[in-house]
This record gives sequence, structure tokens and C-alpha cells, in this order.
Amino acid sequence: MKRIAFFVFIGLMVGLANCSTDAVVCSKNVDQARIDAVPKNQLNIDITKITNYLSANNITNVTVDPSGLRYSVNKTATGNTPCLSNTIVVNYSGRVLNSSGSLSSTTFDAGSNVALPLSGLILGWQIAFPKFAPATQATLYVPSGLAYGPSPSGSIPANSVLVFEVTLVSIQ
Repeated sequence: MKRIAFFVFIGLMVGLANCSTDAVVCSKNVDQARIDAVPKNQLNIDITKITNYLSANNITNVTVDPSGLRYSVNKTATGNTPCLSNTIVVNYSGRVLNSSGSLSSTTFDAGSNVALPLSGLILGWQIAFPKFAPATQATLYVPSGLAYGPSPSGSIPANSVLVFEVTLVSIQ
């Protein structure tokens, strides 16, 4: 019994010696509990609004994420994709999908070569960007619960579906 315990101990020590304390786990998936906390009634309303907009505008190349996020990749790229712990450099513009189902002509926010910590961004971006390699261009259709939810944010009304044109420039 002592021999087995000794070999287990040695095995653990060898395993630990091969581990780096500087190693950071690269998580690319948002905690499911955060996604599950999105109010389902509003999510269903938002998904209907997004689906109607996509249909009315003949947008068909859309990926449906189980979270409710929809996105279309306009330019595909290959390579490494970001972890939630990374900072991403992006070009983006965002507009609101109005209650009438049309896309607002007013951009509520935009940026070029902006470095942002992915873990600090809205849930919709945290779900989308780990799927993209640098140089990917996409349109994100973000239900309100994956954005700002029932709280208004600046010029964005409560429960707004957001549409972003994004390009992942690089990963830091």
C-alpha cells in the first residue's frame, strides 16, 4: 500500500513539474448559467423580430446560435480565434433594430481599430467573437438579453435588438 501511495505521489509531482503556473486556460464558451439567465419571453420576441427582419431583407446565410444570437459571416478568415480572456482589436458599427422591424439609419456607436477586453463586452459579442479568426467580417444580430436587456444604455432603448457590422482585426 505504501508503494502505491509513493508512486501516486511521484506521479503527481512529475505531472505538476510539467505544468506551468503561468498557463492560462483558454475558455471560448460563455458560462451557460449567464445564457440561461436571459429572460425567455423577451428572447422569443427578439428572435421573432430578427427572423422577420432577415426574411424581409432576403438575408439567408445566417448562423443560429443556441443562445439566440444570429450572425452572418461576410468574409471568412482562418487562424486562431480569441479566448474570452483576450483583448480583441475590432472595427465595428452598431445600429438598433426598431420596433417596426426596420434597421435604424442612425449608428449608436462605431469604432476603428479599437482594443477591447472580450470578457468585458456584451454577452452577444462574447458568444460570437471566439468563433472568428482575425480578418473575419460579420454581421451580428444580438437579442436584447445578450446586449443591454431591460436597461437603456445611452441612446439605446431598453430591450433593443442590436445589429453590428464587425471586423476582427487582431487578437492580443
